[in-house]
Order: sequence, then structure tokens, then C-alpha cells
Amino acid sequence: MLSKIIKQASIDHFAKWFERAEQIVIVSHVSPDGDAVGSSLGLAHFFASQDKQVRVIVPNAFPDFLKWMPGSKDILQYDRHKKLADRLIAEADIICCLDFNALSRIDAMGTAVQASPARKILIDHHLNPEDFCKIIISHPEISSTSELVFRLICRMGYFDDISKEGAECIYTGMMTDTGGFTYNSNDREIYFIIGELLSKGIDKDAIYRKVYNTYSESRLRLMGYVLSQMKVYSACNAAMISLTKKEQSNFHYIRGDSEGFVNIPLSIKNVVLSCFLREDTEKPMIKVSLRSVGSFPCNKLAAEFFNGGGHLNASGGEFYGTMEEARQRFEQALESYKPLLTASKA
Repeated sequence: MLSKIIKQASIDHFAKWFERAEQIVIVSHVSPDGDAVGSSLGLAHFFASQDKQVRVIVPNAFPDFLKWMPGSKDILQYDRHKKLADRLIAEADIICCLDFNALSRIDAMGTAVQASPARKILIDHHLNPEDFCKIIISHPEISSTSELVFRLICRMGYFDDISKEGAECIYTGMMTDTGGFTYNSNDREIYFIIGELLSKGIDKDAIYRKVYNTYSESRLRLMGYVLSQMKVYSACNAAMISLTKKEQSNFHYIRGDSEGFVNIPLSIKNVVLSCFLREDTEKPMIKVSLRSVGSFPCNKLAAEFFNGGGHLNASGGEFYGTMEEARQRFEQALESYKPLLTASKA
């Protein structure tokens, strides 16, 4: 049995909306990851099973390794189909905001979502949600938004209506947001949910292969190059890898090719913090990804030094400047957090 984490009042409130709704739009954050796409499609499959008209809209493209997911071909990209997306958002009865805590996280789409007269619900697991939705289901202690979607559907009494396709999407979101269940995944209820999803006929081993073992040759060569340039800060139990636009071009980089790179340095003995700096190919900035093990709060480092945030062991941010300046900024952060880093155990 699952504990009743979501407040009953929120369940009842949304159930009333749901009964009357005909058109539902699901939106998620810029540069959608596995949890954003998985939770959105998982919820969309459920809505479709209840004869609702539903569309998933994301700000921009998502990685190729997620395009096998059932329903992914119907996802609408806002940056390519703004006129249609704006109309759908404006005409929606309900807008479900998944896996983000602020309108700024959906870029230009935020204006349309804010202006829409639709009833809005937030389902998310990031800290400090902004107050732009009538119903807010926010649980930072939960490992993924996909898990929250599963809990919501079940609490509404519709477990039997979760299809195999919907279960595949929910599982993918849970798996990717925990690094294959290697961090933020010690809650035993996660594995109860996995058991329930398996009862729907999903093949979790096949899903793993589709997500993690279908990359290009160029990605593997890129990984080797990035690791060859890795810098290890033994005195701080940390490591840093980086990737410039030119280097991405040299290896025919496509969206998603560097997915998971930030986790690799954590396999080094005594390393408790890993940083990945990647020059964005669309905006003049450096994307910062941070991962940690144990009790080291990489989200606090992200907030203090990179205008970011996230979870205890998985967070990110942005840096506006050159790659060299970004590296220097990270080294400043290491000096600031050195006592805590050296006290942490890998």
C-alpha cells in the first residue's frame, strides 16, 4: 500500500475539474528530460482513456532516446508550432503543469499559460513552487514527477485504467530521474510502484536498453573525449568535465548526446561531487549540471554559485560568461564548500 502523500482536498478538487473537463493541455519545462516527457505522456494516456481531448506541449525539442515512448510523436513543440499551441492553451479547460515550479521554466510559453482562463494544476517535485496554479501538488521529497502522476491517478481511483503504454511512460520518468534508481531512490514505496507498473505488462529491461543503450557511435567517442579532459580535485573530493560548442560540433552533437555524462565521475573513489559544464548551442550561456552522493547538498552550491537549484543529489544552474570563467566559478565554489566536501563520504 502507498502512503497518502497528496492531500485529499487536492485530489477531490481536481476530480471535480476532471469530471467537467473536455479539453486538457499538459505542459512541461524547457529542454524536456525523461521525467518531463514520461510524466506528461503517462498522464496524457490516462486522460485519453477517459475520453478527454488531450495535448502535450513542450517549449522545445526533447532527446532522441525518448522518442520511442508511446505518444511521443504527438507532442507539440511550442517553438515550432506557436500559433497552434497558443490556441490549444487558450481553449483548454484544464492546464496541467508538470515537472517545473515557475513559469520562467517554460520560457515563452509561460505568457500563454498565464493568460489562459483554464483551470491550472501544478504537479511537481522541485523546491519553492511559485503560486501560478489553483491546485498545487508539490512534493520535493518524492523522487520524480512521474511518481506523483502515478499516485494522483491511483488516488482518484483509476489504477485499473492505466494502460501498458501509460505505465511505460511513468516508469521511464521514474527511472531517468533517479539515474536508473541509483540516487534519490531509497524510498521503498518506489519499488512498490514499480511492481504495480510491472503488473501492466511493461518490460523494464527493454525500457532501460531503449533509453541508455541506443546512442550513436559519435556519443561514445564524445564521452571518451570528455573524460580525457576531466579534472579531478582530490583535495575537495570533486571532479569537473566540460564541453564547448566547438567540441560538440567536432563530434556531430545532437540533443541528448551528453545525457548522463555528469554521473560518470562519481564512479571515482572518494568523489562525492561531479560538475558538468556544457556550452549551450542556442543561447549564450553555460549549462551547469551537478550530481553528488551521500549528504552533500549540490542544490545549495547550485543556488549560491550558478543561480540554480534542484534536489540534494541532483541539481543544475546557468552561467553567463566564458567556459574558462565558468570553470573558475566552480573552483571558487569548491573552496567555499571544501570543509563540507572533505567531510562527506562517497
